[in-house]
Amino acid sequence: MTFAGEVKNAVTTRAALLVIGVLGLQLLFIASYVGALHKPDPTDVPFGVVAPQKVSGQLVTQLDDLPGGPLDPRAVSDAAEARRQIMNRDIDGALLVSPTGRTDTVLVASGGGTVLADSLVRIIARAEEPRQRTVRAVDVAPASPEDFDGLSSFYLVVGWCVGGYLCASILAISAGTRPANRQRALIRTGVMALYSIAGGIGGAVIVGPVLGALPGSVWALSGLGALVVFSVGMITLALEALTGIVGIGLAVLIIVIAGNPSAGGAFPLPMLPDFWRAVGPALPPGAGTWVARSIAYFEGNAVTGPLLVLSAWAVAGTVVTLLTAMRHRPDEATRAATAHGGSNLA
Repeated sequence: MTFAGEVKNAVTTRAALLVIGVLGLQLLFIASYVGALHKPDPTDVPFGVVAPQKVSGQLVTQLDDLPGGPLDPRAVSDAAEARRQIMNRDIDGALLVSPTGRTDTVLVASGGGTVLADSLVRIIARAEEPRQRTVRAVDVAPASPEDFDGLSSFYLVVGWCVGGYLCASILAISAGTRPANRQRALIRTGVMALYSIAGGIGGAVIVGPVLGALPGSVWALSGLGALVVFSVGMITLALEALTGIVGIGLAVLIIVIAGNPSAGGAFPLPMLPDFWRAVGPALPPGAGTWVARSIAYFEGNAVTGPLLVLSAWAVAGTVVTLLTAMRHRPDEATRAATAHGGSNLA
């Protein structure tokens, strides 16, 4: 047999297309991570200003006009209101101008990201120099000493996401990417739900009681983990049901390539370029990271929107998986499962 013939037998057209797809994912991975994280720069960070009325408006304007537009400042009535807005995650920091002395206070929340908190202190310190004023930092929601740079919540959510799409991928590889019938689809959904509960509890126990990396309710984190794992797993199952093995790659594209760098983990959302800060909150890693930090450091505030995002992914994945299974004729589905090395696993 000629060399060309050997190549043709060794690498089928389908395999060649899959390899080209993997190459595309690899290049997108590089572009996404480097594009999002190579130059973190605070932009339009929600920021409060508490100052005497006669200088408040002028100070807000000065901060708004800083080169590069790092801040989105707004006047706040008093220090208590500034703290409340930070804990509600409406703003990321605040400047409290002393009416008598020359030392002002910068309120920050390192639990939302140490890098952002440090950046805000530096920005305000530079802005205060021309006015011959100094600043001191007060951390109203400090990150745990065991949570370096506030990254533990992000890594926790990444682990949950990985578990979700790996479990779904195993179910697909073991018994065919498309469920043979509605009963098989229901079984896979049930398996995914049980796995999600176990993964959620396991992750929360590891970062909480075992390692002490994150404060906050273990049960609240467990519930979040179950929802993250289930949403990622079900959307992966849905993509597999629609497109076959290609669905695994599509799940990687959504969760890993688009979702992880835009999650606000390594650098909080206000430090990411516009595209990533726009898509991050709509994807499971970003929504999960936000909720995990809220549970750990912000008294569980501002979680409704992200939980709805995760729930929407979970519901959409479940509905598509079940509807796709109902469309398959039993004989076609059985042949598909056999072609993929099907077994008795769901």
